[in-house]
Amino acid sequence: MRVLGVDPGLTRCGIGVVEGVAGRPLTMLGVGVVRTPADADLSHRLLAVERGIEEWLDEHRPEFVAVERVFSQHNVRTVMGTAQASAVAMLCAARRGIPVALHTPSEVKAAVTGSGRAEKAQVGAMVTRLLRLAAPPKPADAADALALAICHIWRAPAQNRLQQAVARHTAHATKGPTA
Repeated sequence: MRVLGVDPGLTRCGIGVVEGVAGRPLTMLGVGVVRTPADADLSHRLLAVERGIEEWLDEHRPEFVAVERVFSQHNVRTVMGTAQASAVAMLCAARRGIPVALHTPSEVKAAVTGSGRAEKAQVGAMVTRLLRLAAPPKPADAADALALAICHIWRAPAQNRLQQAVARHTAHATKGPTA
């Protein structure tokens, strides 16, 4: 499974591509950030994020895109920019028919470190270890994008089984009792 992880942001949008399957060693195929100038017009910044994500999609051809689920913070302006960058990532994937998965920061931290309250340094250290890298990816947005991809690879099999079970239950329930 090849997953493009996106840690959305307007100034720095982390991007990372990981390949592998749960229970086996994973491989990093690429990592980086899409940067936009803080003083640029919002529409131009979003366009730059889109171009950057499209380049990564073209180059790496992922089967899934994992995006950090935006959560409420105290700074509304930051949340809005993050949500807008997140929407751009989802739009780019949808345009290509690539399934998108949203993972909360605590889900990602728990998957990678074992604790949903892990600090950024712990996430970076575990990403480095899990992907057998020489050093933690910099900036932290890049490491977070890789962590999102890892989280999705590890969680996807269980999520798929759950979705299939719900679909079977729903199909069985709609048939009703047989006479």
